[in-house]
Amino acid sequence: MAIGWRSSVAKNDRALETLLIHADRGLNPTAAVAPPIFQTATFRADSAEDFAIRGGQPRHPQYYTRFGNPTHAQVEGVLAAAEGAEAAVVTSSGMAAISAAVLAVVGQGDHIVAQQNHYGGTTTLLRDFLPRFGIEVTLVDQTNAAAFASAVLPKTKLIIVETPSNPVMKITDLRTVAETAKQHGALIMADNTFATPLNQRPLDLGIDLVVHSATKYFGGHSDLIAGVVMGSASVVEKVWNTSLILGGTLGPFDAWLLLRGIRTLSLRVEKQNGNALALARFLETHPAVKAVNYPGLKSHPQYDLASTQMSGFGGMLRFDLKGGYDVASRFLKKVRLASCAASLGGVETLVVSAGANFLHYMTADDAEGRGIPRGLVRVSAGIEAADDLIADFEQALRSAVDAREDASGGDTGGAESCRIS
Repeated sequence: MAIGWRSSVAKNDRALETLLIHADRGLNPTAAVAPPIFQTATFRADSAEDFAIRGGQPRHPQYYTRFGNPTHAQVEGVLAAAEGAEAAVVTSSGMAAISAAVLAVVGQGDHIVAQQNHYGGTTTLLRDFLPRFGIEVTLVDQTNAAAFASAVLPKTKLIIVETPSNPVMKITDLRTVAETAKQHGALIMADNTFATPLNQRPLDLGIDLVVHSATKYFGGHSDLIAGVVMGSASVVEKVWNTSLILGGTLGPFDAWLLLRGIRTLSLRVEKQNGNALALARFLETHPAVKAVNYPGLKSHPQYDLASTQMSGFGGMLRFDLKGGYDVASRFLKKVRLASCAASLGGVETLVVSAGANFLHYMTADDAEGRGIPRGLVRVSAGIEAADDLIADFEQALRSAVDAREDASGGDTGGAESCRIS
């Protein structure tokens, strides 16, 4: 019997925290409380007729794992319920999810409207990859909702947004831009990775498709790479068909890790929200800090908008240091508790030079033009004690601004790899 993605726990009858634990109750084909891993590439059929059914049914979870897998079905059921979607499809990475979703919707001769500030991989897809296949892209200022409407053409098929945006923490007015898409018959897709469904519900605001790098908050432990697309069953099936051809299949073990990680999403995000706000408030008053961007601070230029469409402000923030590159370099070298590492959303606090983090996708000058100066530090708050994190940042800042310290010597504190290069 095929196992669909649908849950036996009605999503409208339970709180999100409950759905994260129980939404896949009817999708586990065993009696095991902890779901098993279906670590297999292929499945036996009972007969030629049974084989034909499995091969012909879209997303059958017991035919061939590139098409589907019971472990996929379970985690997709939880993810769909979490975001309030009809369906979900998991992929091998966040970029695999974004690429499959975009290519499922647009083709040669079509037009996309997107915001200027996106994750670096998304920016490269829009700027360099899609135009090679005759797909036109117009980039607009995400803080100006009217700019999206002005950029729409008769051939516009898709609008793409990301809010809060990585790494500049700008906010897009989801309701207004979604209305623009509906008025012009275009689909609208939102990257909700930074916010998670605990803090923001794009589908409730009129968005058609939601994508996540599930590597981040959904996985939550920095031990897997995955992506997910969520939305209506009909559109998600198109995304699945595209992903099937592109080959971005999530391995069963990573799907199981994702399923295990998402169970604690509500606990982790609540703590990360609190830690990010505590760090932002501390940094805002520090004499070495030029500016802090966090949607939960009233000083954020879009605080009012964020307050209307977010129930929590997330675990991500950025801050600019008055000394620019040199002070940021020393700060990253001196942190002891926080780790200088790419990615975000894990249980540990991570700090990076935002500009250096995207050097694979853009030059330092390009990053500067997108509001990502070399002195900008991006923070992913973990679940440590807030007082310990603040103490770590305070000692690192104190060392970083000490004019008497030789930046190339003395107590290194953090790893040498944290230097900006």
